Amino acid sequence: MGAEGLRVGLISDTHGLMRPEALAALAATDHIVHAGDIGDPAILDALGRIAPLTAIRGNNDTEAWARRLADERTVELGGVRVHVVHDLATLQAPPRGVRVVVSGHSHVPRVREEGGVLYVNPGSAGPRRFKLPVSVAHLAIARGQASARLLALDVAPPKQRPRR
Repeated sequence: MGAEGLRVGLISDTHGLMRPEALAALAATDHIVHAGDIGDPAILDALGRIAPLTAIRGNNDTEAWARRLADERTVELGGVRVHVVHDLATLQAPPRGVRVVVSGHSHVPRVREEGGVLYVNPGSAGPRRFKLPVSVAHLAIARGQASARLLALDVAPPKQRPRR
């Protein structure tokens, strides 16, 4: 943890694609959270080489390696309780004492605060879906407070198919 607090990298929906741009964006973090749809256990290995890792299983993580991952998890990071769930629609209410909820699934990056809880979806860092950005997020935790910012990754646009 740096003098400015804890820096947490948030990533989701890699779907088997670990982009070097995502690794670079998460390089200076103290902890990483992957909110599911990992797609390949090598992604967890790569992220774990950067910082301690908390990861959950997404709806597409159905292979044997993913069985060791929970569907959702609550961890304490820098004195702040963070709950991780893949699909926010499956969460009826945040567990008691949770200050941050991290989710994925929709591929839509979003940060909002509601009822004293910060909700963060880092978007998708894997294959581009529709015209949505490829992104991750940073969560800053200091003195019991948390704030998040989204980071669009500078990746090549999808190749256009020639029209016939």
